[in-house]
Amino acid sequence: MRFNFKKNSFKTILVMFFVVSCNTGCNSGGYRSGEYLPSMLMDDVQVDKNVYKTPNVVVILADDIGVGDISYYTDRFMDKSAVVRTPNLDQLAADGVWFNDAHSATALCAPTRYAVMSGNNNYRSYAPWGVWGAFKPNAISRSELTLGRVAKRAGYKTGFVGKWHLGGDFKLKNRDKIYRGDDRGLLNQVDLTHVAGGGPADMGFEYSFMLPAGIQGPTYLAYENEKWYPLTADSSIVHINENNVLDPRIISDKGPGMGDSHWDTKNIGHVISQKAVDFVNQQTTNKPFLLYYASPMAHRPHIPPATFDGVAVAGAAPSAHLDMVVELDLQVARIINALKDQGVYDNTLIIFTSDNGGLANVPASLKAGHKQSGIYRGGKNAAHEGGHRVPFIAVWPNHIPSGQFKNESIMVQDILATVAAVSGKPLQDNEGLDSNDLLPLLANQVTNQITTTAYHPREFLMLQAGSRTEVIFVKNGWKLIIDTDHKLTKFEPTALFNLNTNVVEDEKFNLLLSQPQKVDAMLAEYLTIRNSGIPTVKRALNPMDNLQNNSESNSQKNEV
Repeated sequence: MRFNFKKNSFKTILVMFFVVSCNTGCNSGGYRSGEYLPSMLMDDVQVDKNVYKTPNVVVILADDIGVGDISYYTDRFMDKSAVVRTPNLDQLAADGVWFNDAHSATALCAPTRYAVMSGNNNYRSYAPWGVWGAFKPNAISRSELTLGRVAKRAGYKTGFVGKWHLGGDFKLKNRDKIYRGDDRGLLNQVDLTHVAGGGPADMGFEYSFMLPAGIQGPTYLAYENEKWYPLTADSSIVHINENNVLDPRIISDKGPGMGDSHWDTKNIGHVISQKAVDFVNQQTTNKPFLLYYASPMAHRPHIPPATFDGVAVAGAAPSAHLDMVVELDLQVARIINALKDQGVYDNTLIIFTSDNGGLANVPASLKAGHKQSGIYRGGKNAAHEGGHRVPFIAVWPNHIPSGQFKNESIMVQDILATVAAVSGKPLQDNEGLDSNDLLPLLANQVTNQITTTAYHPREFLMLQAGSRTEVIFVKNGWKLIIDTDHKLTKFEPTALFNLNTNVVEDEKFNLLLSQPQKVDAMLAEYLTIRNSGIPTVKRALNPMDNLQNNSESNSQKNEV
C-alpha cells in the first residue's frame, strides 16, 4: 500500500497494519479492503485503492522432508556441502523467511495431515494416531474448521491437489451403505468411481485432485472433483498386485490394493503438479484463491522419473530417495513459475513445510553423507527432534523482506490461523484451538510499524511421535518424552532433555533420573492441558479490535 502520513499519526500506523476484506459489508463489523475506511481515519490517511488486494495463498506440504533435505539449510547451518541440491526451494527460502524452530504436529504423515487441515492437536481427533485407511471415516469432524472452509468463508476460490490420507466415504455398489473395511483386498463390491463423502469437497475445497493414500497405496487411484480420474484412455479399476503391476517397486510395504491399471508411480508427480498449475491458470477473476498442494515426495516407493520439465531426475543424486527430493524441488518450481506467468506471484503468500522429519534409514543416502535432519537426532517416526523438526518457509514478495531467519517456535497447525488472518477473517476463540496466527510475527516486517508485541509466542509444544506411540511436551527448552499406547492407558516418561544445552539430545545427558521433580511437574502439566481440552495458544486480538480499543482510549484522553 502507498500512504501519505500526517506527522505522529498513531491511527495511521494501525490502519497500515491491517486492511481486511469483508464479504458481508461493513455493517458486519469488517472493512472491505480498498473500499471504505472509518471516517475517524479519513483525515489522517489516503489509500490508493488499486494497490492493495487480498493475497492469494499457496500451501505446499511435502512428504518425509527434513531440514537437512533442503540445501538452503545445509549451506547455512552445517559445516558441510549438501549432498543434494534444491535450488528452487533455496530461492524460495532466500526470498522470504526461514523458521529455525518449526515442528510438524507428529513424526508421521497421516496424523500431521489432520493437524495441518484443522489447526488442532491430534488428541482432539477420534483417531489421534492417524487415519491410515482410505475407507476409514475422515479424521476431521463437520464442526471443525479446515483450510478449505476458512478460505471459502472469506470468499476465496479453494483447491486441493495431492496426497489426502484423511480417510473418506465410498459406497457399496447398488447399496446406500458406506464401506468400512480393509483396503488391500479385491473390492469389487465397492463403488470406487466416486467419493461419496469425507473428501476435499466436504472440507471446503471447490476443486480437488486427490490421491487417497499418496503414492504408497493402497489405493492406487486418483480422483478429480471426487470422481475417478483414469490415468490413460484405456485405464480400468483393478486389483493391483505383483502379477499385474507395471513395476514391482510400485507396491510398497503397504501392500497390494485396488488401483488404476496404468498406475505408474514415476509419473504421478508430473500429473499432480500439472493439475496444480492448471488450477492457478484457471483463476482469471479478481477473486483470491487458496491452493493446498500436498506432494507425496519424498515418500516411498522411490521411483523417480527420468526427467522432469527437461531436468534429469533419476540418477541425479546418490540415491533414488534423494532423486525424489530433486523431483519435489522441480514440482515447486513448476507451481512458482505458474504464479509468475499469471502475474500473481507478488500477491501470493506461499508457505512450504513438511508433514514430518526426513527419512533416516536409507542406506545409499547415508553412505553419501546425507543428513536428512541436519544437526538433530533421529528422523521420521522418532520422538527426537529429527522426527518433527521440519523446514518451514514463508514468502510474500514485497511484503516480507527476503533472507530472514526466525527463531520462534512454530507448528504446522499455525498455517490455519495464518491463512484465516491474511484472508481478513481471523479465527474466533473457539476455532483452531491449537493454531497460532503467524501474521503478526511477520507483519512487523511487512509494515515496520507494528512490533511483535501483537504476536503471542507459544508457551509450550504438545507433540506426538510415531508408531511407538510416544507423546512429547516441550516448555522453556525442556523436552519430556512420554511413552503411552494406542488406548492411552498409560503415560510413562522415558526421557528428559534440556534443549537449551543439548539440542542434539545426546543420551548421555538424558536427565530423566536426575530431575525427578521436573519430570513429575511436566508430566502433570501435559496431562492437565490434554485432558482439559483447553486451547494451547493465545488468540491475538483482531487488529481492527486493537484499532477500536486505541480509538476509545484516545477519545477518553481527549475528553480528559
